[in-house]
Amino acid sequence: MRESWRWFGPNDPVSLADIRQTGATDIVSALHDIPIGEAWSDEAVRAHKALVEEYNDTMAPLHWTVVESIPVHDDIKLAAPGHEAYVENWITSLRNLAAEGITTICYNFMPVIDWTRTDLKFPLPNGAYALRFDQDKFAAFDLFILRRENATGDYTESDIARARKVFERLTVEERTSLTQTIIAGLPGKMTDAYSLDDFRAALGRYKEVDHAKLRANLFAFLAKILPHAEELDIKLAIHPDDPPWDMFGLPRVICTPDDLDKLFSALPSPANGITLCVGTYGSRPDNNLPEMARDYAERIHFAHLRGVTRDPQEQRSFYEAGHLDSDIDMVRVIRHLLENEQALGREIFIRPDHGHLMMDDVKRTSNPGYSAIGRMKGLAEIRGVVTAISSTVAE
Repeated sequence: MRESWRWFGPNDPVSLADIRQTGATDIVSALHDIPIGEAWSDEAVRAHKALVEEYNDTMAPLHWTVVESIPVHDDIKLAAPGHEAYVENWITSLRNLAAEGITTICYNFMPVIDWTRTDLKFPLPNGAYALRFDQDKFAAFDLFILRRENATGDYTESDIARARKVFERLTVEERTSLTQTIIAGLPGKMTDAYSLDDFRAALGRYKEVDHAKLRANLFAFLAKILPHAEELDIKLAIHPDDPPWDMFGLPRVICTPDDLDKLFSALPSPANGITLCVGTYGSRPDNNLPEMARDYAERIHFAHLRGVTRDPQEQRSFYEAGHLDSDIDMVRVIRHLLENEQALGREIFIRPDHGHLMMDDVKRTSNPGYSAIGRMKGLAEIRGVVTAISSTVAE
């Protein structure tokens, strides 16, 4: 397995010097300063790669090998008039990345919002902090802060009653924080930050878009992209919708094995693959992650190895658990990934994801979910499992 680490660029509190000390060899990164929809120029790609590799002659080498992510403009997701220009920009970005040897591309197709949490500092019994998604808090925001049109139709009477209680307990400051967390506050987002009015307007653009329409737009986008990816020997790795269910009345179409089967049946290109985000898929109790790691062997080009623990009473609520201590059998997932590598004769890029905020990092500024020590702990645990079972897989 190729151990990788997400780096948000020169302003990332976790520096490249820090990353070298974790033992990771590959960098997962993106050009976050380029506006969504614009092409990544060859100059910009070369400059970013040069930053990563600046000290490779004198220190442990690092290589930018995985992109996470090239944003997909909402006009593409809507197939809006003029969206073809954004598709061409995406293709240009692919070509410029491939020219520098960067050929694993993670992306997603979530409309309006990217990955979503309600709590960025959820206290754990050991004194560390985790990211959390609380369904009742989310409903409180949707129903009583955003006050989305027709939102009550997406919730049961019991859901609404619980959300109202949560909303009434929130202070003004807590309501502001919840709003910022959901629509503006997470790192690596591939969507714009919004005001509440802008957010309502963005949701309104999808009023006539259902699952079938969004899926058709995804397939149409990929039908244009995949021939270029094949030509360039690029592997596209779609990330699941996070959390993997409909939100704000928006359809989400990469949530389950059934969604993936539809994707690969329509577009069987070998360049068409997935990011196996174990924690995201594992947020649904009906997704069996060891089976998915086995069944989609040829399609897995990248893996986020993290776990979640779901609330026993409200299965849509979860917190980001330890990498080996969650509702997911991570050891079996890793075993299947190693078996895939051996059977297919290739390595899979993996990275620790959403580590806990812990120890000295509590005193420092960190991107939520992307502090150094928690992710290094996760990488060490993953490395231990890989080392322990690699010899048995090879037998």
